[in-house]
Amino acid sequence: MNTYFISGLGADKRIFSKLKLNENIKMIHINWISPNKNESLASYAERLSKVIDLSQPFVLVGVSFGGMIAVEMAKLLKPAAAIIISSTMLSTHLPALYRFAGRLGLLKFIPARFLKSSNKLTQNYYFGTRSNSEKTLLSKIINDTDPYFLKWAIGSILSWENKIKPKNTYHIHGTNDKILYSKTAQPDFVIENGTHFMVYQNADEISEIIDKIILDTEGD
Repeated sequence: MNTYFISGLGADKRIFSKLKLNENIKMIHINWISPNKNESLASYAERLSKVIDLSQPFVLVGVSFGGMIAVEMAKLLKPAAAIIISSTMLSTHLPALYRFAGRLGLLKFIPARFLKSSNKLTQNYYFGTRSNSEKTLLSKIINDTDPYFLKWAIGSILSWENKIKPKNTYHIHGTNDKILYSKTAQPDFVIENGTHFMVYQNADEISEIIDKIILDTEGD
């Protein structure tokens, strides 16, 4: 099964490096493209989806921002399954503070490079990194991120509107996620004490869930 992986904000395939999936699952990493000026998240997802081979069944897996992209792709492409991790299915499940900031347009006053700052609060509290290797990886990902892409992506999240849960879409979320937390979301799979970095930290557990979803889909 071709399985397309979409990373988080500005991140790349390194975030998936600890996943160990069934040999029948072909991992294909989707690279970011440059957004158009004032482009919506849905429009960007449609352009990004052009790399997907529609001639055979496929699965989408997205983390964080990549999960929202996967949701928009799933609405258009009807994959065999879509799996979002540490993400949000519906825009109403975004933290109220994010939606409020989006309505006020506060992001336009923040310099793009300021958004890249990586400090101990960001690493330890929001992302939940624990070991030195995790902190090093996060720092490298942030350093390698295009600040203008990052600012666009954050803005597209704050203005995102989606009320549709696509068919065969599954949500994996951690109980200790401090970036995309929601009291109203009902994930299909819950990782106890999972942080926003859990696709790396809890790779074995998440690999098992991904395997189960995809292999069950193939059996249908």
